[in-house]
Amino acid sequence: MAWSRGWEEVMKRPLRRKIEQMGRVAAAITAAMALVVLASAKNNEKVLLPDYVLKAQTVVVLILPDTGEPMNDPFANRKAQEEVEKAIMKWGRFRLMQEAFTADLVIGVRKGTGKIANPTISGGPVDTRPGTIETTDSHVRVGVQQGRPPDGTHTGNASGGASPGMEVGSIAEDIFEVFRGGDAYGASSAPVWRYVAKDGLKPPGVAAVENFRKALEEAEKAATQKQQQSQQKGQKKNP
Repeated sequence: MAWSRGWEEVMKRPLRRKIEQMGRVAAAITAAMALVVLASAKNNEKVLLPDYVLKAQTVVVLILPDTGEPMNDPFANRKAQEEVEKAIMKWGRFRLMQEAFTADLVIGVRKGTGKIANPTISGGPVDTRPGTIETTDSHVRVGVQQGRPPDGTHTGNASGGASPGMEVGSIAEDIFEVFRGGDAYGASSAPVWRYVAKDGLKPPGVAAVENFRKALEEAEKAATQKQQQSQQKGQKKNP
C-alpha cells in the first residue's frame, strides 16, 4: 500500500542521515589521516619480545575489537583470520585455541580496505563463528567456539542485528597484533608486537606471520646469547 511504503521511507530517513553525516566527517579528516597511513610502516620496527612470548605454546586468532566488516566484502576479516590460523598451523610453533582466556597469546587481525574511510556493517550472521574446519598439507583442525567471545573481542551490537557504520583512520593496510593471553587479555590491552602492511594477511605467504616468526627466532637467539654471556661472566668471577 502507498501509505505503508511512505511510512517505511520515513523510518529509513534517520539511518540515511546518519550515514551521510559519517561520510562528511570521513571526508573532512581524510587529509590528516593520510599522514597516519604513510607513517604505518614505521610500526613494523624491531622490538624486544618479552619472555612470556618466547615461552608461549598456545595462541588464539581473533578479529580485532570494534572492527566492522566492509560492505563490499562482509567476510574479509573472517577470511583473513582463517588464513592466519592456517599459516600458524603450517608453522607448527603454536597450538591453536578457540578462546582468549585459554591461550598464552592472542593474535588480533584486521583486513585493510585500501581506503582512509570505508562503509561497514557489524553484527548479525557476519559476526558469528559457530565452528571451523581448516586444513593444510599436513594438518586438519576442527574447532567450535563456545558462546560469545570475551568482552571486547566481538564486533556485533548487543541486539544481535546487523547495523551499518563507517570506519575512519588507519584501516587502509592489514593489521596483525600480538597480545598476552589468558586473564591478562582485554579490550584495552596493548599489543606487545604488531605488523602493519599492505597485503600483510594475504595468502599464501601471509607476511605478518612470517615476520612474527622471524621476530620470535631473533628474540630466542638474543636470549640464548644473553644467557651464554651471563654464564661466561659468572665463570670469570668464580674461576
